Amino acid sequence: MENLHTLTALLPFKIALIGVLGIGAQWLAWRLQRPAIVLMAIAGLIFGPFMTWLFSLGFVQNTDLLHGIVDAVRLNPEEDFGAMYRPMIGIAVAIILFEGGLNLRFKDLRDASRAVSRMVLVAAPIAWVLGTAASHYILGLPWDLSAMIGGLFVVTGPTVILPLLRQAHLPGRPAAVLKWEGIINDPLGALFAVAGYEFIRYTAMGESTQFAIIMLVFAAIIGAVFGIVSGWALAWAFRRGHVPEYLKAPVVLVWVLFIYVMANELAEETGLVAVTALGVAMANTKFAAMQEMRRFKENIAVILVSGVFIVLTATLTLEVLKGFDLKVLGFVLAMMFIVRPVAVFVSTFWSGLNWRETLLVAWIAPRGVVAVAVAGLFATELQLIGRADGAIFVPLAFALVFATVLSSGFTITPLSKWLGLVDKDKTEGVMIVGANPWSLGLAKALKDMDIPVLVADTNWRRLRGARLEGFAVFYGEVLSENADHRLDHSAFGTLIAATPNDAYNSLVCVEFAPELGRHRVFQISGQEADETDAGAIMYTARGRTLATHGRTFDILTRDWWSGWRFRSTTLTEEYTIEDFLEERGEDIDILIAKRPDGTLDFLQPDRKTKAVGSTILSFGAVLNSNTNKEPERGEGAASTAPSTSDGAIAFTPKGDLPS
Repeated sequence: MENLHTLTALLPFKIALIGVLGIGAQWLAWRLQRPAIVLMAIAGLIFGPFMTWLFSLGFVQNTDLLHGIVDAVRLNPEEDFGAMYRPMIGIAVAIILFEGGLNLRFKDLRDASRAVSRMVLVAAPIAWVLGTAASHYILGLPWDLSAMIGGLFVVTGPTVILPLLRQAHLPGRPAAVLKWEGIINDPLGALFAVAGYEFIRYTAMGESTQFAIIMLVFAAIIGAVFGIVSGWALAWAFRRGHVPEYLKAPVVLVWVLFIYVMANELAEETGLVAVTALGVAMANTKFAAMQEMRRFKENIAVILVSGVFIVLTATLTLEVLKGFDLKVLGFVLAMMFIVRPVAVFVSTFWSGLNWRETLLVAWIAPRGVVAVAVAGLFATELQLIGRADGAIFVPLAFALVFATVLSSGFTITPLSKWLGLVDKDKTEGVMIVGANPWSLGLAKALKDMDIPVLVADTNWRRLRGARLEGFAVFYGEVLSENADHRLDHSAFGTLIAATPNDAYNSLVCVEFAPELGRHRVFQISGQEADETDAGAIMYTARGRTLATHGRTFDILTRDWWSGWRFRSTTLTEEYTIEDFLEERGEDIDILIAKRPDGTLDFLQPDRKTKAVGSTILSFGAVLNSNTNKEPERGEGAASTAPSTSDGAIAFTPKGDLPS
């Protein structure tokens, strides 16, 4: 009774500890620009097997204080959660798979390149067959269990791949292949594993192979139909207004749990199929709240992914860790150097990818949390039906995840540079939304500072000046679904919205903030008054204000046609920011500082850089070469603004004249 009371008292603390470790690992990975899944695994190993080993030592038992501390922070999920452990993992996996299904739109697959389609329709089955053979011949497992393992490890985790693509700044074609393969294969591999498990379950009940296959098809149909019908019904209720806006996201979460449980009641273990089909059905049904719904589910998925990975890693015992033998190593190497390359090279032959892109895609295949979560779920399920050899799922999953994530994370950048797919010294790019004389002048200044620039606009004529100057351009609406496919998101890490419409600028920044980070989306100020003005757009619904003075679009345009220009200046120990402001005046706008290491610091009102060696980009009046004074506003026209020899940039876009 005392032990039960102690366990109950410690359980809330351990739940909080799992959350802190998971989200803390995600944050640290963001700060260090390293794969989060590796840091989560390390945290789970430290607070799981390592603490269990420490707890077993004699000196810990003899010291009450140390004994209590180690016991409190020691994670043993199967003991801590008891009977709740299995359903808890099952529900978490169901929500994760639903979120993955919510990203599967048939239109995306139709619009995807030939290479993406082949990676899904050809490479995945080939990888399943080869992975099954590798599991059987290398690990010595029976064919049915090998088929489960081969099907599950088809997945490539999008939560791991997308940060890697941003890290390496890959060009559009290989980045699109890796991105969409990960998104589509994530739930597909889990469904392969579900199919294998159902086959094993029916044969374990003494049924014939033919009966097992018939029941497998029947269960898949029931799960798929149940999920699709429930998804359409929920979307219909949303469109008709039967659910208020503030309840839509909670209703979806509860609906996913309900469908998962009910599908399992109708046909054993069809819940995962049902929730994946539910997500796919909702993704392909139009209703206005889909974007907000997807973001809400992403937030829930991040929390669950972090928690599940910590929990599953903590379940590893010292005996399991000692089981990583040469057979496991051989299986991992076969998956990395034989199965994946063969599947990719066969499927992408004559697909439009060149040999360099194909080689990169063949090597970059990090497995993610879905592989570990599903492996942990089915390892328990298999042992419950008498298949003790199913326990190998978890160590295999961790071994493959560690090997592929570490190899991909540490080699994607040097390999892509060695293959000539990205520039060796490429600086993180900037996308400017809105082509006008001021923004094109900014683009020219950034380009002269060796900062890649992409200019986007919906008007082809306004892009004429950018095209004539050789800038990379995107013609179209950046908020459209079309931009998801045509816009190379790996080409930029910062966005500047510079259109005359302040509300549109805010909408663009809010749309790109989840992908780039709110600290990397900027817009021209929309009002001269401070942002506490009741008529101003709230800071939570807009991007950060660009430039140290935050001038509005109208004022920036007026100053441009008055002769103001962009100028880059390098700060030194002898020429500091104070010297620069004393020379140019406090009224000058400082926009960007490029640090000596090539990183960019976008400045805001009341914030200035003081880093020695930084190159700052400012917007101000051009100094008079004779008097070394700035002309008054209105003294010069933009078309006659002189070219300067002191580093100022005089740029008038071709084809754009003042009205």
